[in-house]
Amino acid sequence: MRFSFLIIDDNSTTAKETLGLFENFPNYFCAGIVKDNQTAINQIIKLKPQLVIIRIPVKSNERTSLFTTINDLFQYVDPMPYFIALASAPDYALEAIQSGFSDYTIAPLHLHELGKSLFKFEKRNPPNNITTICIKSYSDYQFVSLQDIAYLKADNNTTDIQLYNGKTVNAYKTLKHFEDTLPFYFLRIHKSYIININHVSRIHFSKSKCYLNYNEILPFSLTYRDNIDAIIRKINI
Repeated sequence: MRFSFLIIDDNSTTAKETLGLFENFPNYFCAGIVKDNQTAINQIIKLKPQLVIIRIPVKSNERTSLFTTINDLFQYVDPMPYFIALASAPDYALEAIQSGFSDYTIAPLHLHELGKSLFKFEKRNPPNNITTICIKSYSDYQFVSLQDIAYLKADNNTTDIQLYNGKTVNAYKTLKHFEDTLPFYFLRIHKSYIININHVSRIHFSKSKCYLNYNEILPFSLTYRDNIDAIIRKINI
Protein backbone atom coordinates (compact mmCIF):
# COMPACT_ATOMS: atom_id res chain seq x y z
CA MET A 1 0.00 0.00 0.00
CA ARG A 2 1.26 3.45 -0.90
CA PHE A 3 -1.86 5.63 -1.02
CA SER A 4 -5.12 5.97 0.90
CA PHE A 5 -8.36 7.12 -0.69
CA LEU A 6 -11.86 8.16 0.36
CA ILE A 7 -15.05 7.73 -1.69
CA ILE A 8 -17.84 10.29 -1.34
CA ASP A 9 -21.00 9.05 -3.02
CA ASP A 10 -24.62 9.08 -1.84
CA ASN A 11 -25.41 6.11 -4.09
CA SER A 12 -24.29 2.89 -2.40
CA THR A 13 -24.40 0.93 -5.67
CA THR A 14 -22.05 3.21 -7.59
CA ALA A 15 -19.82 3.61 -4.52
CA LYS A 16 -19.45 -0.17 -4.38
CA GLU A 17 -18.67 -0.24 -8.11
CA THR A 18 -15.93 2.36 -7.66
CA LEU A 19 -14.49 0.42 -4.74
CA GLY A 20 -14.53 -2.75 -6.85
CA LEU A 21 -12.43 -1.08 -9.57
CA PHE A 22 -9.75 -0.31 -7.00
CA GLU A 23 -9.21 -4.04 -6.52
CA ASN A 24 -7.09 -3.76 -9.67
CA PHE A 25 -4.76 -1.30 -7.92
CA PRO A 26 -3.34 -3.01 -4.82
CA ASN A 27 -1.23 0.00 -3.86
CA TYR A 28 -4.41 1.80 -2.80
CA PHE A 29 -6.15 1.48 0.57
CA CYS A 30 -9.77 2.56 1.04
CA ALA A 31 -9.94 4.68 4.18
CA GLY A 32 -13.71 5.01 4.00
CA ILE A 33 -16.95 5.52 2.06
CA VAL A 34 -19.24 8.39 3.04
CA LYS A 35 -22.52 9.75 1.70
CA ASP A 36 -22.85 13.36 2.88
CA ASN A 37 -20.70 16.47 2.91
CA GLN A 38 -20.44 16.93 6.67
CA THR A 39 -19.36 13.36 7.27
CA ALA A 40 -16.90 13.77 4.40
CA ILE A 41 -15.30 16.79 6.07
CA ASN A 42 -14.92 14.93 9.35
CA GLN A 43 -13.39 11.90 7.65
CA ILE A 44 -10.97 13.96 5.57
CA ILE A 45 -9.74 15.74 8.69
CA LYS A 46 -9.61 12.54 10.71
CA LEU A 47 -8.19 10.08 8.16
CA LYS A 48 -6.11 12.44 5.99
CA PRO A 49 -6.59 10.49 2.73
CA GLN A 50 -4.25 11.43 -0.10
CA LEU A 51 -6.96 10.90 -2.71
CA VAL A 52 -10.71 11.68 -2.63
CA ILE A 53 -13.14 10.57 -5.33
CA ILE A 54 -16.44 12.47 -5.27
CA ARG A 55 -19.57 11.85 -7.31
CA ILE A 56 -20.83 15.29 -8.36
CA PRO A 57 -24.55 15.82 -7.55
CA VAL A 58 -26.96 16.52 -10.37
CA LYS A 59 -29.05 19.07 -8.44
CA SER A 60 -27.65 22.58 -8.63
CA ASN A 61 -28.08 23.41 -4.93
CA GLU A 62 -26.33 20.19 -3.91
CA ARG A 63 -23.42 20.93 -6.24
CA THR A 64 -23.09 24.43 -4.82
CA SER A 65 -23.04 23.04 -1.29
CA LEU A 66 -20.40 20.47 -2.21
CA PHE A 67 -18.11 22.96 -3.93
CA THR A 68 -18.44 25.38 -1.01
CA THR A 69 -17.46 22.56 1.34
CA ILE A 70 -14.35 21.76 -0.72
CA ASN A 71 -13.32 25.43 -0.86
CA ASP A 72 -13.71 25.70 2.92
CA LEU A 73 -11.33 22.78 3.40
CA PHE A 74 -8.48 24.77 1.86
CA GLN A 75 -8.57 27.03 4.91
CA TYR A 76 -7.71 24.39 7.51
CA VAL A 77 -6.54 21.14 5.87
CA ASP A 78 -2.86 20.80 5.02
CA PRO A 79 -1.91 19.05 2.91
CA MET A 80 -5.09 18.98 0.87
CA PRO A 81 -6.10 15.66 -0.73
CA TYR A 82 -6.11 15.23 -4.49
CA PHE A 83 -9.78 15.52 -5.51
CA ILE A 84 -11.16 13.61 -8.50
CA ALA A 85 -14.67 14.48 -9.63
CA LEU A 86 -16.89 11.72 -10.97
CA ALA A 87 -19.34 13.71 -13.10
CA SER A 88 -22.35 12.63 -15.11
CA ALA A 89 -21.95 15.55 -17.55
CA PRO A 90 -19.01 17.64 -18.86
CA ASP A 91 -20.55 20.84 -17.46
CA TYR A 92 -20.47 19.40 -13.94
CA ALA A 93 -16.85 18.36 -14.45
CA LEU A 94 -15.93 21.89 -15.50
CA GLU A 95 -17.62 23.31 -12.42
CA ALA A 96 -15.62 20.92 -10.28
CA ILE A 97 -12.29 21.95 -11.82
CA GLN A 98 -13.19 25.62 -11.36
CA SER A 99 -13.94 24.86 -7.70
CA GLY A 100 -10.50 23.43 -6.96
CA PHE A 101 -10.72 19.79 -8.01
CA SER A 102 -7.51 18.30 -9.40
CA ASP A 103 -9.05 16.03 -12.03
CA TYR A 104 -12.32 14.61 -13.31
CA THR A 105 -13.74 11.64 -15.16
CA ILE A 106 -17.16 11.17 -16.72
CA ALA A 107 -19.51 8.58 -15.21
CA PRO A 108 -19.93 5.70 -15.42
CA LEU A 109 -16.40 5.10 -14.23
CA HIS A 110 -14.43 2.53 -16.24
CA LEU A 111 -11.24 0.76 -15.32
CA HIS A 112 -9.04 2.43 -17.93
CA GLU A 113 -10.35 5.90 -17.00
CA LEU A 114 -9.64 5.28 -13.34
CA GLY A 115 -6.17 4.03 -14.28
CA LYS A 116 -5.43 7.24 -16.19
CA SER A 117 -6.61 9.38 -13.27
CA LEU A 118 -4.49 7.43 -10.81
CA PHE A 119 -1.46 7.74 -13.09
CA LYS A 120 -1.83 11.54 -13.11
CA PHE A 121 -2.35 11.54 -9.35
CA GLU A 122 0.83 9.54 -8.75
CA LYS A 123 2.88 11.81 -11.00
CA ARG A 124 1.85 14.80 -8.91
CA ASN A 125 1.98 13.02 -5.55
CA PRO A 126 4.99 10.73 -5.17
CA PRO A 127 4.56 8.42 -2.16
CA ASN A 128 6.00 9.35 1.20
CA ASN A 129 9.00 7.07 1.60
CA ILE A 130 9.53 7.65 5.33
CA THR A 131 10.14 4.20 6.80
CA THR A 132 11.64 5.04 10.20
CA ILE A 133 10.70 7.23 13.15
CA CYS A 134 12.99 8.60 15.83
CA ILE A 135 11.93 8.15 19.45
CA LYS A 136 13.66 10.57 21.81
CA SER A 137 13.99 10.00 25.55
CA TYR A 138 16.12 12.72 27.12
CA SER A 139 19.53 12.23 25.39
CA ASP A 140 18.65 8.77 24.06
CA TYR A 141 17.54 8.46 20.43
CA GLN A 142 16.04 5.22 19.13
CA PHE A 143 15.31 4.70 15.44
CA VAL A 144 12.34 2.39 14.87
CA SER A 145 11.29 0.90 11.54
CA LEU A 146 7.59 1.50 10.91
CA GLN A 147 7.10 -1.98 9.52
CA ASP A 148 8.35 -3.44 12.82
CA ILE A 149 5.68 -1.67 14.88
CA ALA A 150 2.75 -3.94 15.69
CA TYR A 151 0.77 -1.47 17.82
CA LEU A 152 0.96 1.51 20.15
CA LYS A 153 -0.59 1.65 23.60
CA ALA A 154 -1.46 4.76 25.61
CA ASP A 155 0.13 5.01 29.06
CA ASN A 156 -1.14 8.26 30.58
CA ASN A 157 0.79 10.98 28.71
CA THR A 158 3.32 8.57 27.24
CA THR A 159 3.05 5.79 24.68
CA ASP A 160 4.36 2.23 24.65
CA ILE A 161 5.39 1.19 21.14
CA GLN A 162 5.15 -2.58 20.81
CA LEU A 163 7.39 -4.09 18.17
CA TYR A 164 6.85 -7.27 16.19
CA ASN A 165 9.80 -8.96 17.97
CA GLY A 166 8.22 -8.40 21.40
CA LYS A 167 10.36 -5.43 22.39
CA THR A 168 8.68 -2.33 23.82
CA VAL A 169 9.93 1.19 23.18
CA ASN A 170 8.69 3.97 25.48
CA ALA A 171 7.92 7.34 23.92
CA TYR A 172 7.30 10.57 25.80
CA LYS A 173 4.48 11.55 23.44
CA THR A 174 0.74 11.01 23.71
CA LEU A 175 -1.13 8.48 21.62
CA LYS A 176 -2.90 11.41 19.96
CA HIS A 177 0.47 12.71 18.73
CA PHE A 178 1.16 9.44 16.95
CA GLU A 179 -2.39 9.26 15.60
CA ASP A 180 -1.79 12.61 13.89
CA THR A 181 1.70 11.87 12.56
CA LEU A 182 1.96 8.19 11.61
CA PRO A 183 1.13 7.01 8.05
CA PHE A 184 -2.42 6.05 7.10
CA TYR A 185 -1.87 2.33 7.70
CA PHE A 186 -1.73 3.02 11.44
CA LEU A 187 -5.34 3.22 12.63
CA ARG A 188 -6.81 3.86 16.04
CA ILE A 189 -9.20 1.11 17.14
CA HIS A 190 -9.63 2.02 20.81
CA LYS A 191 -8.97 4.99 23.08
CA SER A 192 -5.81 3.19 24.19
CA TYR A 193 -4.59 1.51 20.99
CA ILE A 194 -3.33 2.29 17.50
CA ILE A 195 -2.46 -0.69 15.32
CA ASN A 196 -0.39 -1.27 12.21
CA ILE A 197 -3.02 -2.81 9.93
CA ASN A 198 -0.35 -4.82 8.12
CA HIS A 199 -0.09 -7.00 11.24
CA VAL A 200 -3.83 -7.72 11.59
CA SER A 201 -4.57 -11.45 11.36
CA ARG A 202 -8.16 -11.64 12.64
CA ILE A 203 -11.10 -9.46 13.69
CA HIS A 204 -13.75 -10.96 15.98
CA PHE A 205 -16.81 -8.69 16.09
CA SER A 206 -18.85 -10.54 18.71
CA LYS A 207 -15.95 -10.29 21.15
CA SER A 208 -14.75 -6.87 19.90
CA LYS A 209 -11.25 -8.25 19.55
CA CYS A 210 -8.51 -7.58 17.04
CA TYR A 211 -5.75 -10.15 16.61
CA LEU A 212 -2.25 -9.19 15.55
CA ASN A 213 0.05 -11.83 14.07
CA TYR A 214 -2.28 -14.49 15.56
CA ASN A 215 -0.90 -14.07 19.07
CA GLU A 216 -1.56 -10.52 20.30
CA ILE A 217 -5.21 -9.76 21.14
CA LEU A 218 -6.40 -6.17 21.53
CA PRO A 219 -9.88 -4.76 22.20
CA PHE A 220 -11.58 -2.40 19.78
CA SER A 221 -14.50 -0.08 20.46
CA LEU A 222 -17.50 0.85 18.33
CA THR A 223 -16.31 4.46 18.44
CA TYR A 224 -13.72 3.41 15.87
CA ARG A 225 -15.97 1.12 13.84
CA ASP A 226 -15.16 3.04 10.65
CA ASN A 227 -11.49 2.16 11.06
CA ILE A 228 -12.32 -1.49 11.66
CA ASP A 229 -14.43 -1.52 8.49
CA ALA A 230 -11.52 0.03 6.58
CA ILE A 231 -9.22 -2.76 7.76
CA ILE A 232 -11.70 -5.40 6.63
CA ARG A 233 -11.96 -3.79 3.19
CA LYS A 234 -8.18 -3.88 2.89
CA ILE A 235 -8.00 -7.53 3.89
CA ASN A 236 -10.82 -8.50 1.54
CA ILE A 237 -9.00 -6.89 -1.39
